[in-house]
Amino acid sequence: MLVVETITRIRREHRDGKPIKAIARDLRLSRNTVRKAIRAPNADASYERKEQHRPQTGPFSTRLEELLEENEGLPRRDRLRMTRIHDLLQREGFGGSYDAVRRYAARWKRERRVDAGDMTKAFIPLMYRPGEAYQFDWSHEDVEIAGKPMRVKVAHMRFCWSRAPFVRAYPRETQEMVFDAHARAFAFFGGIPTRGIYDNMKTAVTTVFTGKERLFNRRFLIMTDHYRVEPVACSPAAGWEKGQVENQVQTSRERLFKPRLRFASLEELNIWLEAECRRWAERNQHPDQEGMTIAQALEVERPMLQPLPVPFDGFFESEHVASSTCLVSFDRNRYSVMAKAAHQAVQVRAYATRIVIRCDGAVVAEHERVFGRNQTIFDPWHYLPILARKPGALRNGAPFQDWALPPALAQLRRKLGKGDDADRRFVRVLAAVPEDGLEAVEAAVREALSAGTISDEIILNILSRRREPHDAQAMDVVVNLKLKHPPEANCGRYDTVRDLDAAA
Repeated sequence: MLVVETITRIRREHRDGKPIKAIARDLRLSRNTVRKAIRAPNADASYERKEQHRPQTGPFSTRLEELLEENEGLPRRDRLRMTRIHDLLQREGFGGSYDAVRRYAARWKRERRVDAGDMTKAFIPLMYRPGEAYQFDWSHEDVEIAGKPMRVKVAHMRFCWSRAPFVRAYPRETQEMVFDAHARAFAFFGGIPTRGIYDNMKTAVTTVFTGKERLFNRRFLIMTDHYRVEPVACSPAAGWEKGQVENQVQTSRERLFKPRLRFASLEELNIWLEAECRRWAERNQHPDQEGMTIAQALEVERPMLQPLPVPFDGFFESEHVASSTCLVSFDRNRYSVMAKAAHQAVQVRAYATRIVIRCDGAVVAEHERVFGRNQTIFDPWHYLPILARKPGALRNGAPFQDWALPPALAQLRRKLGKGDDADRRFVRVLAAVPEDGLEAVEAAVREALSAGTISDEIILNILSRRREPHDAQAMDVVVNLKLKHPPEANCGRYDTVRDLDAAA
C-alpha cells in the first residue's frame, strides 16, 4: 500500500516530465501502480474493496445465515456458541476455519443492526419529580474483614430526583437482607418516595410475564405495602431503565471499594460506608440543579417524601424440627432452643442480624445470626430443665463449656469446687432461676457469700423467705387514750346487785 509521501513524489516527478518507466525504476514500483497514483484525483488514493471474496464461506453463506437466524430466536440459555455452529457446518462439508465463521457472524449482526436503524443503542432521557421514585440494585465487592478476604453483597439505593446515594454491605443477598436494606435506607434518607424501581431479582419477583406484568413475592409485596411504595420491575436485561443506580454501582466500586477495604467487622464497614455516602452527597454537585449539591437537593426533596412508619418486621420464615439435643439447623449452622421445644416443629424467623425461633406461637430462642458453615450456637439456659435432672452433664456438656456466668454465680461455683457433689449443689441453685429469676438468685447468692457461707441449702432458704408474703404492719398503740365512760371507784354498786338477787 502506498503512503501519501510516495504518491505526492510520483505526481510531482511526473509533472516535472519524468517518464513513468523511470519513476517505477527509481521507486521500485510497478508501472501500473505509478499510473494509478498519477490518475488519482488527489494524493489520497486509498484502496477500497468493492466486493469481499469469500472462497470458503461463500457456498455456505445461505446455510450459515439460516443457522444464525435460528440461533438468534432461541432463549439466551439455549443459544449455540460459534464453535458449535462451525462444527455443524463442518459436518455438512464446510472446509473453512472457525475465524471465517466468527467474522461472518459478526458482520451479519452488524448489518442487522444497521438495517434496524441501530435503535438498541438509542435511549430517551428520563426525568423524575421530587419524592417520586428510587432505584434499588445489588453488587458484589471484595473486602477484607478481620484479616480474611470476603466477597460481600452490597445493597444500593438512589433517589431519582436528588441523586442521593445509600450503600450497605451484607454477607448474603437474601430476602431478609433486602428488607433490612430498605429499612436502613429510608431511615438514612428521612423519608420514602412513592415508587420503587427494581430489576427482576428473585427475592422480589416470582414470575416474569410478557411486558411489564410481574408476579411479585408475597413477603416483598407486604414490605412495599407497609412503606406505601408501588414496586416497578424493569424489562429483562434492560439496565438502562434504572440507569442511575447502575451508574452508582460502577462509581461506588471505584470511589469506595478500591483499593480493597480492610475492617475488623462488617458493622464497622457499614458505619464507614454510611459516612462516605454523606460525604459523597456533600461534596458532589447535582448534575441537573445548578449551584446545588446532592445533599442540598435531598433537603429540598425531603418535605415531599412520605413520613417514616415503624420499621417493617423484615424476616424470612421457614419451618424446621428441633432435634433431641434441642438444636435447629438453619443456613448450614445450628442454634439451640428451649428444652420444651425438643422434637417439636418450630418456625425460624431469619433477620439480617438475628435469628428468632418460635414454637406454638411462643419464642423459644433468640440468637445473634452467624454466617459461615458448621457452627453451633448454644444458650446454656435453654438446657437448664435437663441439667436439673442430669447434673452430671455440667462438667462435660457442650453447652456449658466456657459458660459466661454472672459474677456471683461464677464465684459460687469456684468456692463449691469440683466433683459430682459440688456440681449437684450448684445445679440446685441454678434450678431456681426459672421460678425466681436470675436477678433474685444472684442476689441470694451474694447475701450468702457476704455471710461467709456457700451452702446451697442456705441460698434456697433465702429465696424461700423472699417468696413468702410480708406480715401485715402492726398497728401503732396510741398513748394517753381517753375513755368516753371512765370507770368509777364505787364499791356500793355491788350492794345494789346483791339486793336485786335477794328480791328475786
